[in-house]
Formats: sequence, structure tokens, C-alpha cells
Amino acid sequence: MKNAAALSEQLPATAPVANGATPADRSTRDRVTQLLLERGATTAAQLGSALGLSPAAIRRHLDAMLADGDVVAREQAVRGSRGRGRPAKVFVLTEAARVRCGTHLYDNIATAALRWIARSGGPHAVESFAAEQVAALEERCRSAMEDAGDDPLARAEALAGALTAEGYAANASTIASGGQLCQHHCPVAHVAAEFPQLCEAETAVISRLVGSHVQRLATIAHGDGVCTTHIPAQSRNTVTTVRTDR
Repeated sequence: MKNAAALSEQLPATAPVANGATPADRSTRDRVTQLLLERGATTAAQLGSALGLSPAAIRRHLDAMLADGDVVAREQAVRGSRGRGRPAKVFVLTEAARVRCGTHLYDNIATAALRWIARSGGPHAVESFAAEQVAALEERCRSAMEDAGDDPLARAEALAGALTAEGYAANASTIASGGQLCQHHCPVAHVAAEFPQLCEAETAVISRLVGSHVQRLATIAHGDGVCTTHIPAQSRNTVTTVRTDR
């Protein structure tokens, strides 16, 4: 809050956009992050100039990154005698943002490895790799769901708890047409954006674990805010037809 307050004294207030960031916003903030990673402490004017952004545009992105805890603002160190007026503010990445930069490096390595698998073994090899990667997750979630019973919606709630423990920040809810499982975080989103087989393998796991056909409605990898899986309501009345003409 102190850093945000310091920035607001120098920059006009802007509406928070962190939670409603568009893909273009996220792309620009990734570029800001990369510049700060390369250059260290940098002023808003320097960032705007490097990215070709207007003062108002770079201020909007920096406000959002401050709110998200990705950057902090501090006074620029001045060597020698200090002139009149307040020193300019500089922005630096937080430790959490630096850790995420390292995570993206591993994402790039994983993407390169999957590209090699695709070239060498074709799409089927990628599908097999994806299925193997989620196999261990499936077993851990299955163990955590042992007491969930047979109802698909109850199992979805238990699965949400198991996925949250795995870092997916999941929750399940009941809707008119059945149930809905939402995952607010995806550890492989950057890789799955190019290789949707990872999402498909995960969807198959969800279907097996809840014991019902499911339909993936949205994925973070595709640019949606949440991975959403629909679990259709089960028919209460099952009609069995027996042939008698034999």
C-alpha cells in the first residue's frame, strides 16, 4: 500500500484493471516485466519510451502491476548533489515476479521438448506424453476422493478439494443443468496454449474421477480467465428396453 500511495502522488489515479486484464494487457505487462528483469530499476518514462507507449498507457500498466504485487516503486538513487524537486520514481520487480520469470523459463523448455516429441513421434506421441503426465495426478486425486460416494456432483466437490491441494485453486458448484468445476489456476497454461493435448488429457481424468461424461467449456490456456468443466445432470429415471421379438 505504501508503494501504491507513493506512486499515486506522482501519477494520476487510474481504474484498477488487474482482474479484467485483456490478452493485450497481459502481453504488454509481460514486456514490462522482461524489461525490468533486464534493466533493473527503471522509470515510467524509460519504460514507456522503450515500449512505444504513451505516458498514460504505461502509468495504467504500472498501476495494475503495483496492485498485483509484481512491481514496487521507490525513489531513484541520485549520485552527487541533489537538484531541486522530488527525485523520479523507479520501478523494480518483486521477488514473486522474479520467481514467475523463472517459471516461464521452465515453460519454454517444456514447450521445446514437446515440439521435439511432436516432430519425432507425431501427434500420438504428444497425446501419450500428456496422458502419462496426468496419470500421477489422477491417482493422487482418486485417493483423496475415496469417501466421496458415487454421485457425480459430490465427487466433483471432492475433486475440487483435491485439485486445490495440488495448486489448481478449484471449486465446484451446482447449476440448473448439472454441476460446474472451475479451476482458477493452471500450472501448464503457457505450454497447453500450444499443445491442447494437455488440456484434453486433464479433461479425460476429470471425467473418470467424477464418473460421468463432462464437457470443457473454457480453459486458461485458450485465453479464458478460468478452466471451466460442465458436468451434466444425471437422469433420475433410467428406461430399459428389452426386445421380445427373438
